[in-house]
Amino acid sequence: MTWVTGLRERWNDLLPGAAALADDLVARYRADDRRAYREQYLQGVLDALGVLDQLSTDPTAVYLAAWFHRAVHEPGGRPAADAEASAVLAEQELPSYGVTSTRTAEVARLVRLTGTPAPPDAGPNADVLLDAVNATLAGPDYAVHAAELRRDGDDRETTVKQRHAAVRELLDGPIYRTQLGRDRYAAAARANLARELALLDAEIPAPWRGWRRAALIGVAAVSPLVAAFASFAATDAPWQSSIRAESAWRPGLLCLLALVAAPLLFVGARRSDRWARIGTGLVTVAAAAGLVVAIVLIPDHTASNGPGERVPLVVASLVLLLLGGLAAFVSASLTGPLPAPNRGQVLAGVTAAALVVAATVFVAAPVGREYVLSANERVTGTTAPEAAALRSELTGRIAWESPASSLRAEAVGLPTRYGIAIARQTGSVELLAPGTGDVLWRYSRADSDDRPELSVTGGGRFVLAEFDDVGYLLLDAATGHRAAAWPHGTRDHTLENADPLLTGEQVSKGSDKLRGVNDDGEARWTFEPGRCTSITATATADTVLTFLNRSCGDATDEMTALDLETGKQLWSRPADWVGDSEVTVDDLVIGVEARSGSRGTLVALEARSGEVAWRWPLPAAWSCNSKVVAAGSQVVLLNCPSAASRSTAVVATVVDARTGELAWQQTVPGFIGKDVAITTDARVVWLQDTGRACELMVLGQTGQRRVTLPEGVVCRRGVHAAGNQLLVSGENAVIALR
Repeated sequence: MTWVTGLRERWNDLLPGAAALADDLVARYRADDRRAYREQYLQGVLDALGVLDQLSTDPTAVYLAAWFHRAVHEPGGRPAADAEASAVLAEQELPSYGVTSTRTAEVARLVRLTGTPAPPDAGPNADVLLDAVNATLAGPDYAVHAAELRRDGDDRETTVKQRHAAVRELLDGPIYRTQLGRDRYAAAARANLARELALLDAEIPAPWRGWRRAALIGVAAVSPLVAAFASFAATDAPWQSSIRAESAWRPGLLCLLALVAAPLLFVGARRSDRWARIGTGLVTVAAAAGLVVAIVLIPDHTASNGPGERVPLVVASLVLLLLGGLAAFVSASLTGPLPAPNRGQVLAGVTAAALVVAATVFVAAPVGREYVLSANERVTGTTAPEAAALRSELTGRIAWESPASSLRAEAVGLPTRYGIAIARQTGSVELLAPGTGDVLWRYSRADSDDRPELSVTGGGRFVLAEFDDVGYLLLDAATGHRAAAWPHGTRDHTLENADPLLTGEQVSKGSDKLRGVNDDGEARWTFEPGRCTSITATATADTVLTFLNRSCGDATDEMTALDLETGKQLWSRPADWVGDSEVTVDDLVIGVEARSGSRGTLVALEARSGEVAWRWPLPAAWSCNSKVVAAGSQVVLLNCPSAASRSTAVVATVVDARTGELAWQQTVPGFIGKDVAITTDARVVWLQDTGRACELMVLGQTGQRRVTLPEGVVCRRGVHAAGNQLLVSGENAVIALR
């Protein structure tokens, strides 16, 4: 009865002459079916109002609202429904006891605000009432009140989950609306709520609770480890592309710091105290400062110098350290204890860690490589128009010389749609105008000292340049700009066929591989014929013909045809072909097939079906392995006419590629050697140094003739055919013959 006596005294001071209403309200708060919001709760709210009521503009209305705000309560019901029913009760009862309509309306308004999130401008009366209601959160008996709330619903699990959400919402936002309420109750309320949240975490099944913080911990733990790996890789890479050997102590120190930071960030992310925030904050600040210094020290981009591979590795390491520090600092700044481990936390932590690794491998690494590629390349010149094919008539005169350069020139020119592509030392590619020799564009790299190997692909639209220190780069033949950089893992692959593109990979233990690749170097398919098998291949417009040399046991060599787009096997048969000089003309693959007791047979296969289109037997007297070269719609064979004339004569045979019919054949004295060029109209040419002059030997359908070349031609560097245009070398220029 002590509680009832105290409440009646408060009521009599508030609304004299309304004892019946007081008894009804007290009875409601003392109802036997109530598990929460009992008379002790009401007493606590009224006690808090005794501290806060000075801030209200109508204390009487605030007190009446406090009495009514949970007068109606359904166990397990929603606060909004309780508040609405209680407000209706106040509107029905108060006018009967002389309360004005204005005050009654204010009381009802205030009661309704206790059941829904109140707007910030609800007025001082609402601020006082709501702070008084929430003052129960800071009371010494809050644990009892919280237990009553958890027993209030019929379904324990649902009630506890709802209570968990309500407590988390209170902790995440401001609890009190008045400064007096914050000063007097905030600290105790947050401590009580944190204790209740820990109890709720342990009580309800929550496979995902705490996943956000677990994800932050995963990032904090893995980021410095990945940073350590990246900085360790940086120890073996240059900071400047022009300097090949540099001290490794700086990235080594960064690697050590990242390894030290890893356990510090992991432990700090799991704690929620001041020292954890200080430690993780120091790592974050140090990583940010190091990142700024690294960016400032990045080498300038010049024609002969640029950033080396160490730059993106160090920057990535510092960014990862910064990311890990920020994640740990945010995790350490979150209030409340870390929930008990569950499946959701494990999955979130592992997923976050995997995302960091994946982002590093699949985003940061390609971006870093692209940065190094772009920063070290230089393109000069203009867009080249499509050029008409020219023909050297071989009059002994010079058509043009390319501009002189300090770089040694080699007249290994490849015809494109727009001109003749040549490679120079120190990593440069030039496109020469076929009619004048002018340099239309020049592509050069500061991070390569070697002459790139060139191929033409895409029907003459692209130049594929293989740089020893960089890999395969696809250049637009019209502009010289890089159209693609092949994936880093293709650096050691061999180019089996340029147009269409095929690459090979030799595997020391396992099966060698053949790949059909796109212009950007990505493989459409991979063909693995088995262990102990070497692969060579050529291709038509839609079919790949592979030659498989088996070296294990008594396995026989094979020819296997594949679809160019899908890599699907079309047919396979034993292979009797010799050499590696197969050529393609349209849809035919032409090569020499060995036959017992003869020099073999020149065979043309329809690549798609494997059917023999024609055969041309090689004379039995021929004593050398035939050199087979495609020349437009014809095929040129070079051989020795007899064993006695291996080094004194040569026989040149030209066969129609479509029919296998002999076009012409010439046998001439002399030794060609390896440095022979064949034009697309089937002229066979080579250089011969007589000691007095450099002579061009020309073998065609009408026989052989000699052309004396002008002084300045370096005979030992040979002659090369760019289509039907013949190129020779000067000391530092490319020379086209008229």
